[in-house]
Amino acid sequence: MARGFRKKITQENTENSGFGSRASGRFINKDGLPNVKRKGVNVFNRLSWYHTMLNLSSFRFITYLVVMYILINLVFALIYYSIGVEHLTGIDKSDPLNEFIDVFFFSSQTFTTVGYGRIAPIGFTASLVATFEAFLGLLTFAIATGLFYGRFSRPRAYLRFSDIAVIAPFQEVTALMFRLAPYKNNALTDADVTLSTAIEINEEGAPKINFYRLETHLSKINTLALNWTVVHKIDENSPFYGFSEADFKNINIEIIAHVRAFDEVFSNTVVQRSSYVSREIIYGAKFVPMYYPDKEKDSTILNLDKINEYQKAELPVFGAER
Repeated sequence: MARGFRKKITQENTENSGFGSRASGRFINKDGLPNVKRKGVNVFNRLSWYHTMLNLSSFRFITYLVVMYILINLVFALIYYSIGVEHLTGIDKSDPLNEFIDVFFFSSQTFTTVGYGRIAPIGFTASLVATFEAFLGLLTFAIATGLFYGRFSRPRAYLRFSDIAVIAPFQEVTALMFRLAPYKNNALTDADVTLSTAIEINEEGAPKINFYRLETHLSKINTLALNWTVVHKIDENSPFYGFSEADFKNINIEIIAHVRAFDEVFSNTVVQRSSYVSREIIYGAKFVPMYYPDKEKDSTILNLDKINEYQKAELPVFGAER
C-alpha cells in the first residue's frame, strides 16, 4: 500500500458518485453504460426496447430487422399452408415445395401491402388472416421507420476513447492521462470533462470502495476538433499521490470519465462516458502524437488508428512513487 493512502481516504472520500461502497465489479462499461444488473422486475419492465434498439450497432440492427421479417412471413406462410392452398388462387401446385414458396411470397406481398395480384385469398379464413397480416405489416413498418429515424436523429457525441490510460511524466511530477477524439465530421464546441475514481481499500478486514473527484489540468476546451489528452496531475491533492507501479497493479481502481459537449448540427448537448480499470493503466508511458500536417501543409491529418499508441517513458523518482 502506498504511503499516505489511508490519510487521503479519510479526508477526501465523496459519496456523490452515484454508486455505493458495496457495489462490485466495473462501474461503467467501455461503451459508457452502467455495469448494473437489475432484478425484481420482469424482462418487459426491466428493458426499454426502444433504447435497446437505438443502442444496437448498425449491423445488428439491420440483422434483427431482416431476421424478424423472415420469421414473421414464415409464420404466416405456415398458417396459410395449414388452412390449405386451395384457399389461395394462382398457387403453383406442381409439388409441395413450390406451393410453400408461393405461399411464403404471398405472405411477404401481403405483409408489405404490395399485393401483385397473381395470388389472392379465397374464403373467410384466408381473407381474415391476410387482413390481419396487412394490418400487422403497417404497424411493423411504422415502428421500423421510427427506429430508423431515431437512430439517425439522436444526438450523439461520436467520441472515441483510448483503450488505455497511462501514468506519464508531467510538469516534473507524474500524471494520469487518457485521450479521446471525434471520429465523425460533427462539430463539437464547449467540451468539458469530469473525472472521478473508485478505489477499493480494506477497512477492518472488509473491502470497501471509496470515491474521489479528480481534478484535471484542463477541464474545458472551446472546440473539440483534434484529439484531447485529459490530464490528472498526481500531486499532494491527488488520491494517487504516493502510488507506486505495484499499487496501480494490485489495488482495484476505476477511473470514470464523463464528457459533455455542444453539437452545432443537433443544436443540443451530447454526452459520452467511458472508464479505465487497473489492468488498463500503463505505468511509465506516454502517448504518441496522433495528428500531423499533410504533404501540402495546408491541413491537419488526425489518425485515429494511433489513439492507443504509446511509448515507454521515464518517470521522476519524486513523483508518484515518493
